[in-house]
Amino acid sequence: MRKPLSNSRTTDTDTAGRVRKFLNGGGPRPAFALLAYCVFLGAASPAALLRIEITERNDVLGGQPFGKTGAYERIRGRAFFAVDPALPHNSRITDIRFAPRNPEGGVEFSADVIVIRPKDAKAGNGTLLVEPPNRGGMGMLGMYNRATAQAQFGDGFLMREGYTLAFVGWQHDVPERPGVLRAHVPKAAGVEGLVRGEMTPTAPIQRFSLGDSEHIPYTVSKPESLVLTFRDGIHGKRSPVPPSEWRLEGTEIALTKPAVPGRTYEFVYRSQDPAVAGLGLAGLRDFVSEMKYGRDPVLSGRIRHAIGTGTSQSAMALRALVYEGFNADEKGRVVFDGLQPHVAGGRRSTFERFTQPSRTSGPYRNASFSTTDQFPYSDAEDKELVTGRKDSILARARAAGVVPKIIYTNSSYEYWGSAAALVHTSLDGKRDLELPDTTRVYLLAGGQHGPAAFPPQRGAGRNLPNWNDYKWALRAILGDLRDWVVNGAAPPASRYPGLSNGTLARGEPAAHRTQYLDFGAEYSAKGIVTRQPPKTGVDYAVLVPKPDADGNDLAGVKMPWVAAPLGAFTGWNLRTAASGAEGELLGQTGSYLPFSRERVRTQYRGREEYVAQIDATARQLVKERFLLEEDVSPIVRMGGRIWDWSTADSPVR
Repeated sequence: MRKPLSNSRTTDTDTAGRVRKFLNGGGPRPAFALLAYCVFLGAASPAALLRIEITERNDVLGGQPFGKTGAYERIRGRAFFAVDPALPHNSRITDIRFAPRNPEGGVEFSADVIVIRPKDAKAGNGTLLVEPPNRGGMGMLGMYNRATAQAQFGDGFLMREGYTLAFVGWQHDVPERPGVLRAHVPKAAGVEGLVRGEMTPTAPIQRFSLGDSEHIPYTVSKPESLVLTFRDGIHGKRSPVPPSEWRLEGTEIALTKPAVPGRTYEFVYRSQDPAVAGLGLAGLRDFVSEMKYGRDPVLSGRIRHAIGTGTSQSAMALRALVYEGFNADEKGRVVFDGLQPHVAGGRRSTFERFTQPSRTSGPYRNASFSTTDQFPYSDAEDKELVTGRKDSILARARAAGVVPKIIYTNSSYEYWGSAAALVHTSLDGKRDLELPDTTRVYLLAGGQHGPAAFPPQRGAGRNLPNWNDYKWALRAILGDLRDWVVNGAAPPASRYPGLSNGTLARGEPAAHRTQYLDFGAEYSAKGIVTRQPPKTGVDYAVLVPKPDADGNDLAGVKMPWVAAPLGAFTGWNLRTAASGAEGELLGQTGSYLPFSRERVRTQYRGREEYVAQIDATARQLVKERFLLEEDVSPIVRMGGRIWDWSTADSPVR
C-alpha cells in the first residue's frame, strides 16, 4: 500500500505529478522538487526510498547529442530513505537498534545522488550503471569515457552506448569539500568504543589528523584513553611515544619534534556516538531498487537492468554490499544484476562500530591491521585457517537467490599490495579455488593500481612508475558484462595466474602480508571491536604473478605494449630514502623498466614493424572480446609514441 508520509503536505500522486512536470520542462522550475514514496510492508513499517530533493538540473554539454542516444541531462539531489530495523534485510546494520526512529518506527537517513541520463529515456539501453563514489568522488567517467576531470565527459563512450549513470553517496565521513557525495546517517547516541588509526609520513611533519586522508575523524571522548605508539617497519615492535613528545589538539596530534619519514605512528582511543554507517549500503540498495522497480516512469526511466561498477574503494564497497546481503532489496528482489569491481584485490569495505571506510589496508597504509583485509576473500567457499569457519563473498546472495554476474579486474599491483591471489586461491596457498560460473576474474597483466601518465616521469619510487594503460580493456569488459546480464551471452573465460599451471609465485618477503586478525569476541556476530590493535594469528599465503624472462607477467590479459614489450611492466615499486622505509614496497605503484635502446633497435627492425605488432595484437584482443574495434586506431597511435620515446636519445630512465 502506498500512502503519504506523516509529515507530507501532498499525496504521492500530487508530488509525482509536480516532479514529472518539472523534469519534462513544464511550468516554473522550483529550487527543488519532491518525489515522495513510502512503501508500507505492514501497518506501520516504512521502507525504502521516501523522496528525492532535486537541487540542480542541467543539460550535459549544452545539449550536445551523443550518437543515436541523443542529449543527456545531469540531475543532482538528495535521496531520503527510511528502513525498518526489524526486517532481516536490515539486521546486519551495526548499531541500527540504537538509531533514532520516526513516528512510524523507521530509521531515516539520506544520500547525495547524481544521475546522468538520456533526455529521451526510450533512446537509452535500459541499463543503469551505478558507482558508489570513491571517497565522495566520481570515477566512472574517467574509467570508461577516458575523461581527464570530473567536469569533462571524455569521448562520451557511456553516453553513446545509452547507459543511465548514477552516483550514490554511501560513506558518512568523506572530506568536507565542495562536490563530494556522502551519506547522511544518524548516530548511535550514547554508544562508546575503540577507534584505531595510523599514519606513515613521507616528510618530517609535526602534525597529523586522527582522520584518514582529510576524512572527518571520530572525536576523542576521553583524552586520557589515547595511546600513541610508533614502529619501524609494518610489523615492527610497537614502542610508546613519550607523553612529553606529543599532545592532542582537538582531533589532531601535534608532535614536539618532526616525525621520522617511513616510521608508522599508531593511535588508539575511545570515542562515542558512532555513525550507523551500514545505512550507506542500505541507501545504495534502495535507490537502485527504486530505479529498477519503481512505478513512476520519471524516476525509473525505463531501467530494466542494473550494473554496479567502481574502482578501488568503490569496488570494495560493492564486494561488501554482496557479502553483507544487500543485493536483495526489502522485498527480496535482485538489486544489481551485474558487478564490475575494479582493483579491489582481496579487500572489501566493512561496517563495524566506529568504522572508517577510508582506512584500506596496504603497504605502509593501515598495514595489515585494517578490517578491510579479512576472510572471506573469494566468491568460492574456503575455510579460515584459525577458526575453521567456511564462508564466501557470495554466501548470503546465494542463500537468497540473488547472485549477480560478476567480473573482477585487478592489476598486477593488487597481487603485490592487496592480496588479489586470495580471490582465486586457498588461504594456505596450496590450491586453486573453483570459482562459480557467475564469476569471472581477469588479471590486467603488468598493471599498477591506476596507470601512470605516458611518458613516465620520476616519482616517489625507485623505478619509473608503470604507465600500462589497461583502461581500454575495461570498456570492452563492461560490454561483455552487459551482454551477459541482458542476453545471457557468457563473457570470455577467466584469465589469471594459477597454481596448477605454474604462473603464480611466492611473494614473500616484499609483498603485502595478510593474516588472521582477531578484533575481539563480539566482532563477528555484532560488529563491535573490543580489541585494538587486533591480535594477529597465522599468515595467509602471499602469491604474485610469475614473470617471464623479460620481467613481464606470464598470465592475464596483456595490452598490446605488454604483449610486444619495449620494457618490463611490474606490479611493484620500491620506496626511496627520501620518503622513508627505503627499499620497502611502495603503495599503489608498479614499475616500468625500459629495455636499452640498443635492445629495442635489435629486437625490431624499426618503427613500422613495431607499430604493426601493436596493431596485430590489438586486433587479436578484439577477437577475444577484450578490446573494442573502435579503440584499435588510438591504441596503434599510442604504439608509435611508445616507439619514439623508447628510441629517443635521452628519454627519462
